[in-house]
Amino acid sequence: MTAGSDELPVDDATVTRLGSGGPWEALYGYSRVVRAGALAITAGCTSTVDGRVAHVGDAAAQTAQAIRIGLDALAEVGATPADVVRTRMYVTDRLYADEVGRAHNAVFGPVRPVATMVVVAGLIDPEHLVEVELEAYLPDR
Repeated sequence: MTAGSDELPVDDATVTRLGSGGPWEALYGYSRVVRAGALAITAGCTSTVDGRVAHVGDAAAQTAQAIRIGLDALAEVGATPADVVRTRMYVTDRLYADEVGRAHNAVFGPVRPVATMVVVAGLIDPEHLVEVELEAYLPDR
C-alpha cells in the first residue's frame, strides 16, 4: 500500500487491518482492507487518488479507478481478482448504472461475483459518482 500503510494491533492474530493513508481513514477510524481468516473485505473505494477525485464527471473511469484501488488493497492481504466473491456499487444517479456495470464487467466478467448496485443520495465528496466495496474469500491461504 502507500506510505501511510499501517498494521493495527488486534486481539485475534487471524485479523489483519491495513490502511492506505487515504484522507479519511485516520480521521474516521477505519481500515482500507481487513482480512479475518479466509475473508478479506475492503472499505468503500472511490476514485480518490492522492487526496483528489480523479476522473471528475466520468462514472465509468471512476468505477475502474475505485476497483483498482480495492484490488490493490486486497492484494496486500493475498487476494486476487479471482478471489472476489461479492461487490457492492453505490452510484449517485441511476443514469450511471450502465456505464458503472460495464466497467465492473470489464474486470469481473470472468469471475462473476455476486453484486449489488444501489442508487444513493450522494457520497462524501460531491464529485464522487460511484463507490465500490469488494469482498474476497481465500480459504486455503
